[in-house]
Amino acid sequence: MDEKDLSHFAERAARWGADYRAGLGERPVRPPLEPGAVARQVAPVPPETGEAMETILADFERVIVPGMTHWQHPRFFAYFPANAAPASVVAEILVAAMGAQCMLWQTSPAATELEVVVTDWLRQALGLPDGFSGVLQDSASTATLAAVLTMRERALGFTGNRTGLADRPALRVYASREVHSSVDKAVWIAGIGEDNLVKLPSGGPSRAVDAAALEAAIVADRDAGRLPAGIVSCVGGTSVGGTDDVAAVADVAARHGLYLHVDAAWAGSAMICPEFRTFWTGVERADSVVVNPHKWLGAQFECSAHFLRDPESLVRTLAIRPEYLKTRGRDGVVNFSEWSVPLGRRFRALKLWFLIRAHGLEGLRSIIRDHVRWAAALADGIATDPAFELVTPPMLSLFSFRYRAPANVDPDRFTLDLVEAVNRDGRVYLTQTAVDGRAAIRFQAGAFGTTEADVLSVHAVVGEVAARLAAEIAAGGR
Repeated sequence: MDEKDLSHFAERAARWGADYRAGLGERPVRPPLEPGAVARQVAPVPPETGEAMETILADFERVIVPGMTHWQHPRFFAYFPANAAPASVVAEILVAAMGAQCMLWQTSPAATELEVVVTDWLRQALGLPDGFSGVLQDSASTATLAAVLTMRERALGFTGNRTGLADRPALRVYASREVHSSVDKAVWIAGIGEDNLVKLPSGGPSRAVDAAALEAAIVADRDAGRLPAGIVSCVGGTSVGGTDDVAAVADVAARHGLYLHVDAAWAGSAMICPEFRTFWTGVERADSVVVNPHKWLGAQFECSAHFLRDPESLVRTLAIRPEYLKTRGRDGVVNFSEWSVPLGRRFRALKLWFLIRAHGLEGLRSIIRDHVRWAAALADGIATDPAFELVTPPMLSLFSFRYRAPANVDPDRFTLDLVEAVNRDGRVYLTQTAVDGRAAIRFQAGAFGTTEADVLSVHAVVGEVAARLAAEIAAGGR
């Protein structure tokens, strides 16, 4: 394939994409494959000579598409969504065609300046106050790592990058047990060590961290000669939506001079709706906040908005300026590679610009409000069905539940087997979680293409598959 073929095959790919999206509801959400089924259909050695694009595209449809889990499916209720709204898809096609590397202002001035503007659009939409600056990271994991590195450097007087962590007091980071595993990984990579991530009890309907226990742990660590560095607060935790009292945590952070990072990767998108902002009251006092537009706002993955009250602390932690990366004769420009762990950066701002302009904030609010309302209706139906048990109430559009296991059957085993059976059935896609040590089924509505009927179908589909599974057990087939 050469440049003259680009128009033909790009148009074909665009048409295929539109047809694919239109027919998604007819496909199983997750393919009923065994591991290795796709790999066995791919040649084990690379070709020595080029193949025709027609052949490659035919193999794509024959081998790859049937082996994909369809994240844009209207009945994708697992994990959190990774939406790709049509306006975002169009923007990504344009970005791919340009192939820009946006590490510095001078390498892509428009990309840098648009990122400054659209992150401020998003700041305003979320109700964050003036003074917060934004950068688009690849994912919340990177934003959290950047925050942990910054809290480490701030606690060490910005000397850790230069002299290392040897012969230092043990640095401590604090969080509830509801935080995402990316926090654990961040403390590994930052050299702090998992033993120094202090996970504290959470409780109450919101499964919030115990602020008194948090403060006691900080005081105890200082008394023991350890060095508290920062706190990661959770708004809408991945498992069942655990949400801290951010204002109470901010009080503790302020009293002890600790860096506060708020992880609202999923739930933060809902804050474009003013009525949901009570979930993160006090967020304006955080040092940094992460919200993922690539989850619930429809931006193509990857697109994670990282907001900072004091960007200089982040830049001081991450910026490295060899001669070949300096921008000459341009004072005051932003080089976003100095705000990120990677040097290379994609043009992420374009899809966010297209998306917000195409839908408007009110259009995006309407989608989120529908998902929250439909999830509540599903939860109500499950709660009133004696065959089911509502385990945790909805946090926005996320809740967990169980189907009551037959007598003399281990309920956790039954729940896990039921999740797998539902997913092999293919009509809906759910995941499991653990709540207070017991297995539960986790549901979250967030796909842009989902409808009320799609959401409410979960009750019937799970009930039907559970009855079939229970019958198999009773017949001795399990």
